[in-house]
Amino acid sequence: MKRIARALLNYFFKGLIVVVPIGAALFLVFWAITSVDNALNISDVFTDSKGRPIHIPGLGIANVLLVIMVAGILVTNVITDPIKLWIKRWLNRLPFFNFLYSSIKDLTEAFVGDEKKFNEAVIVEVNEFGLKKIGFLVQKDLAKLDLPGEVAVYFPYSYSFAGQVVIVSADKVKPIDKNAADMMKFVISGGVSGLD
Repeated sequence: MKRIARALLNYFFKGLIVVVPIGAALFLVFWAITSVDNALNISDVFTDSKGRPIHIPGLGIANVLLVIMVAGILVTNVITDPIKLWIKRWLNRLPFFNFLYSSIKDLTEAFVGDEKKFNEAVIVEVNEFGLKKIGFLVQKDLAKLDLPGEVAVYFPYSYSFAGQVVIVSADKVKPIDKNAADMMKFVISGGVSGLD
């Protein structure tokens, strides 16, 4: 009887290892999509015969995709450099909004812009005991900060989207000959995945 119970418990834990990550990932994707969809769904435009709003699933997401596409078309083909400069000067007059806007813009460009920032994984020796951390080289030249020979390395935290930027001597930084996305996955997962 103990043997059967042990086998069932073993099957349960193996199933748990498969089902929990899939279920959690699906739940987070579903939650994010439905939250955005509900927040941006303009369903009160459409009403039934009794005047009640009709909720159309996916309309909010479609609105977001449409706005992003139209903005991309306008910025690429219609909005000229003088207009972009005027908008930038106007945003600089709004200190708090400008701080939020520029931070989010820089973070977005770090992942999908022309100059991706998290594409060079490095390993940094942090102390005299040989402790090393995996990070991403984000600035190779800090001469503007009066720090010649120093670089800026971003260290993401495990199981989080947060991290910290650390200034270190360039000779303490060694490139890792691995895909940056795999290394990010390795760090964020707490070192348990990404090195397949």
